[in-house]
Amino acid sequence: MDRMLYVAMSGAKQAMEQHASIANNIANVSTTGFRAQINTFQAVPVVGQEAATRAFVVSTTPGADFKPGPSSETGRELDVAIKGDGWLVLQTEAGEAYTRAGNLQVAPDGQVTSAGGLPVLGDGGPLVIPPGSAVSIAANGLVSARVPGSGTAGLVEVGRLKLVNPAAGELVRGADGLFRMAEGLPPADADPAVAVASGYLEGSNVNAVEAMVNMIAVSRLMEMQMKALQTADENAQSANRLLAQG
Repeated sequence: MDRMLYVAMSGAKQAMEQHASIANNIANVSTTGFRAQINTFQAVPVVGQEAATRAFVVSTTPGADFKPGPSSETGRELDVAIKGDGWLVLQTEAGEAYTRAGNLQVAPDGQVTSAGGLPVLGDGGPLVIPPGSAVSIAANGLVSARVPGSGTAGLVEVGRLKLVNPAAGELVRGADGLFRMAEGLPPADADPAVAVASGYLEGSNVNAVEAMVNMIAVSRLMEMQMKALQTADENAQSANRLLAQG
């Protein structure tokens, strides 16, 4: 009974957290470049004066599902999708961050930014587009701008997108949804092997049907844990009554 209480209590708590994680995945099923969060359970023995039978259930988040999402053609020159593995690099207040969301924008000052307004980094720093220019992005990330009416003479190389490809185990997801290098690791170096497709966007890799099935399964798990807690409580009350009568 003692073991049942610990496992059921912690299991119910972690089921609630996993429920929230799945709900977040479902909410981002249409978010460009989103990576689904993965949760698993494991049993952890309680360390201390307690009996050796006591154990907690904890959820672990080994990371994200890094498989590519589906790409769709947009025809927009500033939309880019990473081909295979790799990441675009954004500049944040806390340093470099990585994203697969390639719906790039040009700010009023000409700076290339993410949809959220963060500067997109090139190999030499932020990228700035001359006013009124038409932008094109090559497969190797080279960003070019052409001033209207200038002909071939007006083609200017703005810079090259900084494209990186760190190992999945080196990345951690931040509260803002962006990925960063794990604590203690330096920023990722540019990888010339990473390529992009202009005029395409990568969608979320969340499978909506699978996520809904997982949501139902976790709800059933929560019900089972609560039933176990109720049973343990009833058993404890019965034992107390027998002791009082004896």
